[in-house]
Amino acid sequence: MYKFNPNLYTDIRIENNISTDIRIENNAIVENKEYSKNGAIIRVFDGKLWYTSSITNFDNIQKEINYLSKLANENPNIKKNKIVEKYEVNVDKLIQFDSILEVQNEEKENVILDYSNFLNSIDNIIPKHLLYIDNYIRKQIITSKGTNVEYDYVECSVNIGYYIKSKNNNPQCFKRIFKNNFNELKNQYTELKEDIEKNIEFYNEAEPIIPNEYTCILSPMAAGIFAHESFGHKSEADFMVGDEKMLNEWAIGKKVGSDILNIVDCGYEINSGFLPYDDEGNKSKKTYLIKDGLLKGRLHSTETSALLDEEVTGNARAINFEYDSIVRMTSTFIEGGNKTVEELFSSVKDGIYIDTVNHGSGMSTFTLAPQRAYLIKDGKVSSPVLVSVITGNVMNTLNEITGLSNEIEIISGGSCGKIDQYPLKVAFGGPYIRVNKMQVS
Repeated sequence: MYKFNPNLYTDIRIENNISTDIRIENNAIVENKEYSKNGAIIRVFDGKLWYTSSITNFDNIQKEINYLSKLANENPNIKKNKIVEKYEVNVDKLIQFDSILEVQNEEKENVILDYSNFLNSIDNIIPKHLLYIDNYIRKQIITSKGTNVEYDYVECSVNIGYYIKSKNNNPQCFKRIFKNNFNELKNQYTELKEDIEKNIEFYNEAEPIIPNEYTCILSPMAAGIFAHESFGHKSEADFMVGDEKMLNEWAIGKKVGSDILNIVDCGYEINSGFLPYDDEGNKSKKTYLIKDGLLKGRLHSTETSALLDEEVTGNARAINFEYDSIVRMTSTFIEGGNKTVEELFSSVKDGIYIDTVNHGSGMSTFTLAPQRAYLIKDGKVSSPVLVSVITGNVMNTLNEITGLSNEIEIISGGSCGKIDQYPLKVAFGGPYIRVNKMQVS
Protein backbone atom coordinates (compact mmCIF):
# COMPACT_ATOMS: atom_id res chain seq x y z
CA MET A 1 0.00 0.00 0.00
CA TYR A 2 2.71 2.47 1.02
CA LYS A 3 6.42 2.45 0.20
CA PHE A 4 8.84 2.63 3.11
CA ASN A 5 12.56 3.30 3.26
CA PRO A 6 14.07 -0.04 4.46
CA ASN A 7 16.70 1.85 6.48
CA LEU A 8 14.11 3.65 8.61
CA TYR A 9 11.18 2.64 10.82
CA THR A 10 7.84 4.15 9.77
CA ASP A 11 4.33 3.95 11.16
CA ILE A 12 1.03 5.50 10.16
CA ARG A 13 -2.11 5.96 12.26
CA ILE A 14 -5.20 6.78 10.19
CA GLU A 15 -8.34 7.95 11.99
CA ASN A 16 -11.94 8.61 10.99
CA ASN A 17 -14.08 10.26 13.66
CA ILE A 18 -17.81 10.89 13.17
CA SER A 19 -19.72 12.58 15.98
CA THR A 20 -23.12 13.98 16.96
CA ASP A 21 -23.87 16.53 19.69
CA ILE A 22 -27.46 17.45 20.58
CA ARG A 23 -28.04 19.88 23.45
CA ILE A 24 -31.24 20.80 25.29
CA GLU A 25 -31.53 23.94 27.40
CA ASN A 26 -34.79 24.94 29.10
CA ASN A 27 -36.66 22.09 27.41
CA ALA A 28 -35.68 23.16 23.88
CA ILE A 29 -33.03 21.86 21.50
CA VAL A 30 -30.47 24.65 21.16
CA GLU A 31 -27.76 22.70 19.32
CA ASN A 32 -27.73 19.78 16.94
CA LYS A 33 -24.53 19.23 15.05
CA GLU A 34 -22.96 16.37 13.18
CA TYR A 35 -19.30 16.59 12.27
CA SER A 36 -16.32 14.53 11.25
CA LYS A 37 -12.63 14.87 11.98
CA ASN A 38 -10.38 12.72 9.87
CA GLY A 39 -6.64 12.60 9.55
CA ALA A 40 -3.41 10.70 9.91
CA ILE A 41 -0.17 10.96 11.83
CA ILE A 42 2.99 9.69 10.18
CA ARG A 43 6.18 8.97 12.12
CA VAL A 44 9.66 8.09 10.87
CA PHE A 45 12.44 6.91 13.22
CA ASP A 46 16.12 6.64 12.38
CA GLY A 47 17.25 5.17 15.70
CA LYS A 48 17.95 8.54 17.30
CA LEU A 49 15.17 10.96 16.40
CA TRP A 50 11.50 10.80 15.50
CA TYR A 51 10.18 12.85 12.58
CA THR A 52 6.42 13.39 12.73
CA SER A 53 3.70 14.94 10.60
CA SER A 54 -0.06 15.20 11.12
CA ILE A 55 -2.25 15.68 8.04
CA THR A 56 -5.93 15.73 7.07
CA ASN A 57 -5.58 14.77 3.41
CA PHE A 58 -5.15 11.03 3.10
CA ASP A 59 -3.93 11.42 -0.49
CA ASN A 60 -0.76 13.03 0.90
CA ILE A 61 0.30 10.15 3.18
CA GLN A 62 2.94 8.79 0.82
CA LYS A 63 4.19 12.32 0.15
CA GLU A 64 4.65 12.89 3.90
CA ILE A 65 6.42 9.53 4.31
CA ASN A 66 8.87 10.54 1.60
CA TYR A 67 9.36 14.02 3.07
CA LEU A 68 10.04 12.78 6.61
CA SER A 69 12.33 10.04 5.29
CA LYS A 70 14.49 12.68 3.62
CA LEU A 71 14.81 14.55 6.92
CA ALA A 72 15.96 11.41 8.75
CA ASN A 73 19.37 9.79 8.58
CA GLU A 74 19.27 6.37 6.99
CA ASN A 75 20.28 3.59 9.35
CA PRO A 76 21.06 0.17 7.82
CA ASN A 77 20.81 -1.38 11.31
CA ILE A 78 17.41 0.13 12.15
CA LYS A 79 15.76 -3.30 12.47
CA LYS A 80 18.22 -4.15 15.27
CA ASN A 81 17.40 -0.99 17.22
CA LYS A 82 16.10 -2.04 20.65
CA ILE A 83 12.96 0.10 20.29
CA VAL A 84 12.16 -1.10 16.78
CA GLU A 85 12.69 -4.72 17.86
CA LYS A 86 9.99 -4.27 20.51
CA TYR A 87 7.25 -3.34 18.03
CA GLU A 88 4.83 -6.22 17.53
CA VAL A 89 3.66 -7.30 14.08
CA ASN A 90 -0.11 -7.72 14.07
CA VAL A 91 -2.58 -8.09 11.20
CA ASP A 92 -6.28 -7.84 12.04
CA LYS A 93 -9.57 -6.22 11.07
CA LEU A 94 -12.09 -5.84 13.88
CA ILE A 95 -15.15 -3.84 12.81
CA GLN A 96 -18.16 -4.28 15.11
CA PHE A 97 -19.70 -0.90 15.99
CA ASP A 98 -20.52 0.68 12.61
CA SER A 99 -24.30 0.21 13.02
CA ILE A 100 -24.32 3.65 14.67
CA LEU A 101 -23.74 5.13 11.20
CA GLU A 102 -27.20 3.91 10.16
CA VAL A 103 -29.01 5.70 13.02
CA GLN A 104 -30.82 8.80 11.79
CA ASN A 105 -30.44 12.15 13.52
CA GLU A 106 -34.18 12.27 14.25
CA GLU A 107 -33.91 9.08 16.29
CA LYS A 108 -31.08 10.59 18.33
CA GLU A 109 -33.20 13.70 18.93
CA ASN A 110 -36.07 11.54 20.14
CA VAL A 111 -33.82 9.85 22.71
CA ILE A 112 -32.73 13.08 24.35
CA LEU A 113 -36.25 14.59 24.15
CA ASP A 114 -37.60 11.50 25.94
CA TYR A 115 -35.04 12.01 28.72
CA SER A 116 -36.00 15.68 28.94
CA ASN A 117 -39.68 14.81 29.31
CA PHE A 118 -38.84 12.26 31.98
CA LEU A 119 -36.83 14.81 33.99
CA ASN A 120 -39.72 17.27 33.85
CA SER A 121 -41.97 14.66 35.48
CA ILE A 122 -39.79 14.49 38.62
CA ASP A 123 -40.54 16.78 41.54
CA ASN A 124 -37.86 18.57 43.57
CA ILE A 125 -35.38 19.04 40.74
CA ILE A 126 -34.74 21.80 38.21
CA PRO A 127 -33.34 20.44 34.93
CA LYS A 128 -30.44 22.54 33.67
CA HIS A 129 -29.19 20.88 30.51
CA LEU A 130 -29.06 17.62 28.63
CA LEU A 131 -26.42 16.66 26.09
CA TYR A 132 -26.56 13.68 23.76
CA ILE A 133 -23.14 12.65 22.41
CA ASP A 134 -22.07 9.85 20.13
CA ASN A 135 -18.60 9.38 18.72
CA TYR A 136 -17.69 6.72 16.19
CA ILE A 137 -13.96 6.10 15.75
CA ARG A 138 -12.31 3.93 13.13
CA LYS A 139 -8.53 3.49 13.22
CA GLN A 140 -5.93 1.80 11.07
CA ILE A 141 -2.30 1.38 12.11
CA ILE A 142 0.25 0.43 9.45
CA THR A 143 3.98 -0.03 10.09
CA SER A 144 7.06 -0.76 8.05
CA LYS A 145 7.54 -3.96 10.09
CA GLY A 146 4.32 -5.37 8.65
CA THR A 147 1.58 -4.42 11.12
CA ASN A 148 -1.78 -3.62 9.54
CA VAL A 149 -4.62 -3.50 12.07
CA GLU A 150 -7.98 -1.82 11.75
CA TYR A 151 -10.70 -1.54 14.37
CA ASP A 152 -13.63 0.64 15.33
CA TYR A 153 -15.30 1.83 18.52
CA VAL A 154 -18.38 3.82 19.47
CA GLU A 155 -19.45 5.66 22.59
CA CYS A 156 -22.98 6.96 23.15
CA SER A 157 -24.08 8.95 26.17
CA VAL A 158 -26.74 11.19 27.60
CA ASN A 159 -25.23 13.73 29.99
CA ILE A 160 -27.64 15.33 32.42
CA GLY A 161 -27.23 18.34 34.69
CA TYR A 162 -29.89 19.43 37.17
CA TYR A 163 -30.39 21.29 40.45
CA ILE A 164 -31.80 19.75 43.63
CA LYS A 165 -34.42 21.75 45.50
CA SER A 166 -33.00 21.39 48.98
CA LYS A 167 -31.97 23.17 52.16
CA ASN A 168 -28.38 23.13 50.90
CA ASN A 169 -28.59 25.95 48.34
CA ASN A 170 -29.91 23.96 45.37
CA PRO A 171 -26.75 21.94 44.69
CA GLN A 172 -26.02 20.98 41.10
CA CYS A 173 -25.85 17.29 40.21
CA PHE A 174 -24.72 15.41 37.12
CA LYS A 175 -25.51 12.00 35.69
CA ARG A 176 -23.93 10.34 32.67
CA ILE A 177 -25.63 7.37 31.05
CA PHE A 178 -22.97 5.70 28.90
CA LYS A 179 -23.35 2.80 26.49
CA ASN A 180 -21.40 1.21 23.65
CA ASN A 181 -24.63 0.55 21.77
CA PHE A 182 -27.11 3.23 20.73
CA ASN A 183 -30.22 1.13 21.39
CA GLU A 184 -29.08 0.37 24.93
CA LEU A 185 -29.09 4.10 25.65
CA LYS A 186 -32.87 4.26 25.40
CA ASN A 187 -35.23 4.19 28.37
CA GLN A 188 -32.65 3.96 31.15
CA TYR A 189 -35.13 5.68 33.43
CA THR A 190 -34.94 3.34 36.40
CA GLU A 191 -31.20 3.94 36.84
CA LEU A 192 -31.66 7.69 36.40
CA LYS A 193 -34.61 7.95 38.78
CA GLU A 194 -32.83 5.99 41.51
CA ASP A 195 -29.81 8.29 41.28
CA ILE A 196 -31.97 11.43 41.41
CA GLU A 197 -33.97 10.18 44.39
CA LYS A 198 -30.76 9.37 46.26
CA ASN A 199 -29.46 12.87 45.59
CA ILE A 200 -32.71 14.53 46.69
CA GLU A 201 -32.66 12.59 49.96
CA PHE A 202 -28.93 13.14 50.44
CA TYR A 203 -28.91 16.91 50.01
CA ASN A 204 -31.98 17.41 52.17
CA GLU A 205 -30.59 15.38 55.08
CA ALA A 206 -26.79 15.52 54.94
CA GLU A 207 -24.84 17.19 57.72
CA PRO A 208 -21.13 18.14 57.62
CA ILE A 209 -18.73 15.40 58.63
CA ILE A 210 -16.63 15.78 61.74
CA PRO A 211 -13.06 15.71 60.35
CA ASN A 212 -11.16 12.71 61.61
CA GLU A 213 -9.49 9.47 60.62
CA TYR A 214 -12.09 6.85 59.68
CA THR A 215 -12.43 3.32 58.44
CA CYS A 216 -14.09 3.68 55.03
CA ILE A 217 -15.89 1.40 52.65
CA LEU A 218 -15.53 2.52 49.05
CA SER A 219 -18.12 1.64 46.43
CA PRO A 220 -16.92 0.13 43.12
CA MET A 221 -17.01 3.62 41.60
CA ALA A 222 -14.99 5.12 44.46
CA ALA A 223 -12.61 2.15 44.49
CA GLY A 224 -12.04 2.49 40.75
CA ILE A 225 -11.30 6.20 40.90
CA PHE A 226 -9.01 5.53 43.86
CA ALA A 227 -7.13 2.84 41.89
CA HIS A 228 -6.90 5.08 38.82
CA GLU A 229 -5.67 8.14 40.67
CA SER A 230 -3.64 6.63 43.50
CA PHE A 231 -1.81 3.96 41.55
CA GLY A 232 -2.73 3.92 37.87
CA HIS A 233 -0.83 7.10 37.03
CA LYS A 234 2.08 5.90 39.14
CA SER A 235 2.24 2.84 36.87
CA GLU A 236 2.62 4.78 33.62
CA ALA A 237 6.22 4.00 32.75
CA ASP A 238 7.10 7.29 31.08
CA PHE A 239 7.21 8.77 34.59
CA MET A 240 9.98 6.29 35.39
CA VAL A 241 12.27 6.77 32.38
CA GLY A 242 15.43 8.57 33.46
CA ASP A 243 14.33 8.80 37.10
CA GLU A 244 16.47 6.36 39.11
CA LYS A 245 14.97 7.49 42.41
CA MET A 246 11.45 6.64 41.26
CA LEU A 247 12.61 3.34 39.74
CA ASN A 248 14.16 2.36 43.08
CA GLU A 249 11.09 3.49 44.99
CA TRP A 250 8.79 1.49 42.69
CA ALA A 251 10.96 -1.55 41.98
CA ILE A 252 9.19 -4.62 40.53
CA GLY A 253 8.57 -7.13 43.33
CA LYS A 254 8.41 -4.51 46.06
CA LYS A 255 5.56 -4.78 48.56
CA VAL A 256 3.29 -1.82 47.90
CA GLY A 257 -0.07 -2.89 49.31
CA SER A 258 -2.13 -5.33 51.30
CA ASP A 259 -1.64 -9.04 50.52
CA ILE A 260 -5.23 -9.23 49.20
CA LEU A 261 -4.78 -6.39 46.72
CA ASN A 262 -4.66 -6.91 42.94
CA ILE A 263 -4.87 -3.95 40.52
CA VAL A 264 -5.22 -4.60 36.80
CA ASP A 265 -5.25 -2.59 33.58
CA CYS A 266 -6.94 -4.27 30.62
CA GLY A 267 -7.98 -2.73 27.30
CA TYR A 268 -9.64 -5.57 25.40
CA GLU A 269 -12.97 -5.66 27.29
CA ILE A 270 -15.75 -3.59 25.69
CA ASN A 271 -16.23 -0.51 27.85
CA SER A 272 -15.05 3.08 27.64
CA GLY A 273 -11.45 1.92 27.98
CA PHE A 274 -11.72 -0.43 24.98
CA LEU A 275 -8.46 -0.60 23.02
CA PRO A 276 -7.86 -3.87 21.15
CA TYR A 277 -4.67 -2.42 19.64
CA ASP A 278 -2.85 0.62 20.92
CA ASP A 279 -1.87 3.57 18.75
CA GLU A 280 1.43 1.90 17.84
CA GLY A 281 -0.28 -1.30 16.67
CA ASN A 282 0.60 -3.39 19.74
CA LYS A 283 -2.06 -5.73 21.07
CA SER A 284 -3.79 -4.85 24.33
CA LYS A 285 -2.81 -6.99 27.32
CA LYS A 286 -4.17 -7.73 30.77
CA THR A 287 -1.45 -6.19 32.92
CA TYR A 288 -1.22 -6.75 36.66
CA LEU A 289 0.11 -3.58 38.26
CA ILE A 290 -0.16 -5.06 41.75
CA LYS A 291 -0.42 -8.81 42.40
CA ASP A 292 -0.95 -10.07 45.96
CA GLY A 293 0.27 -6.75 47.30
CA LEU A 294 3.51 -6.77 45.29
CA LEU A 295 4.41 -4.44 42.44
CA LYS A 296 3.98 -6.68 39.42
CA GLY A 297 4.16 -4.52 36.31
CA ARG A 298 3.96 -1.16 34.60
CA LEU A 299 2.08 0.30 31.65
CA HIS A 300 4.23 0.79 28.57
CA SER A 301 4.55 2.23 25.15
CA THR A 302 7.04 0.47 22.88
CA GLU A 303 9.74 3.02 23.68
CA THR A 304 9.38 2.86 27.47
CA SER A 305 9.34 -0.95 27.41
CA ALA A 306 12.61 -0.93 25.48
CA LEU A 307 14.25 1.68 27.70
CA LEU A 308 13.27 -0.16 30.90
CA ASP A 309 13.76 -3.64 29.40
CA GLU A 310 10.22 -4.73 30.22
CA GLU A 311 7.38 -6.20 28.17
CA VAL A 312 5.17 -4.15 25.85
CA THR A 313 1.67 -3.79 27.33
CA GLY A 314 -0.25 -2.00 24.57
CA ASN A 315 -0.82 1.29 26.42
CA ALA A 316 0.40 3.87 23.90
CA ARG A 317 -2.58 6.19 23.36
CA ALA A 318 -3.34 9.61 21.91
CA ILE A 319 -6.56 11.62 22.02
CA ASN A 320 -6.52 11.92 18.22
CA PHE A 321 -4.30 11.97 15.14
CA GLU A 322 -2.99 15.46 15.94
CA TYR A 323 -1.04 14.05 18.90
CA ASP A 324 1.71 11.53 19.31
CA SER A 325 0.91 8.62 21.61
CA ILE A 326 2.00 8.55 25.25
CA VAL A 327 1.56 5.96 28.01
CA ARG A 328 -2.05 5.94 29.21
CA MET A 329 -4.40 3.69 31.15
CA THR A 330 -7.35 1.88 29.54
CA SER A 331 -9.68 0.10 32.00
CA THR A 332 -8.07 0.06 35.45
CA PHE A 333 -9.70 -1.85 38.27
CA ILE A 334 -9.21 -3.68 41.55
CA GLU A 335 -9.99 -7.39 41.44
CA GLY A 336 -12.55 -8.86 43.81
CA GLY A 337 -11.98 -10.68 47.07
CA ASN A 338 -13.83 -13.26 49.14
CA LYS A 339 -16.29 -11.20 51.21
CA THR A 340 -19.92 -10.46 50.54
CA VAL A 341 -20.94 -6.81 50.61
CA GLU A 342 -22.91 -7.49 53.79
CA GLU A 343 -19.88 -9.03 55.49
CA LEU A 344 -17.78 -5.97 54.66
CA PHE A 345 -20.27 -3.51 56.10
CA SER A 346 -21.00 -5.64 59.17
CA SER A 347 -17.30 -5.52 60.06
CA VAL A 348 -17.38 -1.70 60.52
CA LYS A 349 -18.67 -0.34 63.82
CA ASP A 350 -18.06 3.35 63.15
CA GLY A 351 -17.00 4.46 59.70
CA ILE A 352 -17.97 6.09 56.42
CA TYR A 353 -19.36 4.69 53.19
CA ILE A 354 -18.21 6.56 50.08
CA ASP A 355 -20.92 5.98 47.49
CA THR A 356 -20.13 8.38 44.62
CA VAL A 357 -17.16 10.62 43.80
CA ASN A 358 -16.99 13.89 41.88
CA HIS A 359 -13.30 13.69 41.03
CA GLY A 360 -9.89 12.64 42.29
CA SER A 361 -6.18 13.19 41.81
CA GLY A 362 -2.96 11.62 43.00
CA MET A 363 0.62 10.48 42.69
CA SER A 364 2.53 10.01 45.96
CA THR A 365 -0.49 11.35 47.81
CA PHE A 366 -4.08 11.13 46.62
CA THR A 367 -7.31 13.02 47.09
CA LEU A 368 -10.91 11.98 46.49
CA ALA A 369 -13.77 14.47 46.48
CA PRO A 370 -16.94 12.50 47.33
CA GLN A 371 -20.41 13.45 46.26
CA ARG A 372 -22.56 11.10 48.37
CA ALA A 373 -21.18 9.71 51.63
CA TYR A 374 -22.84 8.09 54.64
CA LEU A 375 -21.97 7.22 58.20
CA ILE A 376 -21.72 3.52 59.04
CA LYS A 377 -23.02 2.64 62.50
CA ASP A 378 -22.79 -0.90 63.88
CA GLY A 379 -22.41 -2.38 60.40
CA LYS A 380 -25.30 -0.48 58.81
CA VAL A 381 -25.40 2.50 56.44
CA SER A 382 -26.71 5.40 58.52
CA SER A 383 -27.17 9.13 57.97
CA PRO A 384 -25.74 11.06 54.99
CA VAL A 385 -22.74 13.33 55.57
CA LEU A 386 -21.12 16.09 53.54
CA VAL A 387 -17.45 15.26 52.91
CA SER A 388 -15.15 17.74 51.19
CA VAL A 389 -12.11 15.54 50.67
CA ILE A 390 -10.47 12.23 51.54
CA THR A 391 -6.71 12.27 51.37
CA GLY A 392 -3.72 10.14 52.26
CA ASN A 393 -0.36 8.71 51.36
CA VAL A 394 -0.71 6.22 48.50
CA MET A 395 1.62 3.54 49.90
CA ASN A 396 0.19 3.72 53.41
CA THR A 397 -3.38 3.56 52.18
CA LEU A 398 -2.80 0.60 49.85
CA ASN A 399 -1.52 -1.32 52.87
CA GLU A 400 -4.64 -0.42 54.87
CA ILE A 401 -7.01 -2.31 52.56
CA THR A 402 -8.47 -5.07 54.73
CA GLY A 403 -11.46 -6.39 52.81
CA LEU A 404 -12.75 -6.83 49.25
CA SER A 405 -16.19 -7.91 48.11
CA ASN A 406 -16.55 -10.85 45.76
CA GLU A 407 -18.48 -8.80 43.21
CA ILE A 408 -16.98 -6.06 41.06
CA GLU A 409 -18.35 -3.41 38.73
CA ILE A 410 -16.61 -1.60 35.87
CA ILE A 411 -17.81 1.96 35.31
CA SER A 412 -17.69 3.39 31.79
CA GLY A 413 -17.62 7.02 30.73
CA GLY A 414 -14.59 8.26 32.66
CA SER A 415 -12.16 10.79 31.20
CA CYS A 416 -8.49 11.20 31.98
CA GLY A 417 -6.02 13.99 31.32
CA LYS A 418 -2.25 13.88 31.00
CA ILE A 419 0.13 16.59 29.84
CA ASP A 420 -1.93 18.42 27.18
CA GLN A 421 -4.03 15.43 26.11
CA TYR A 422 -7.58 15.63 27.51
CA PRO A 423 -10.10 14.09 27.48
CA LEU A 424 -9.18 10.46 26.88
CA LYS A 425 -11.89 7.91 27.59
CA VAL A 426 -11.06 5.36 30.30
CA ALA A 427 -12.96 2.93 32.50
CA PHE A 428 -12.40 2.06 36.15
CA GLY A 429 -13.96 0.01 38.88
CA GLY A 430 -13.56 -2.76 41.39
CA PRO A 431 -15.29 -4.37 44.34
CA TYR A 432 -16.50 -2.72 47.52
CA ILE A 433 -13.35 -2.26 49.56
CA ARG A 434 -12.69 -1.65 53.23
CA VAL A 435 -9.83 0.74 54.00
CA ASN A 436 -8.62 1.59 57.49
CA LYS A 437 -7.30 4.98 58.59
CA MET A 438 -8.45 7.33 55.82
CA GLN A 439 -8.25 11.03 56.60
CA VAL A 440 -11.68 12.53 56.02
CA SER A 441 -12.65 16.20 56.21
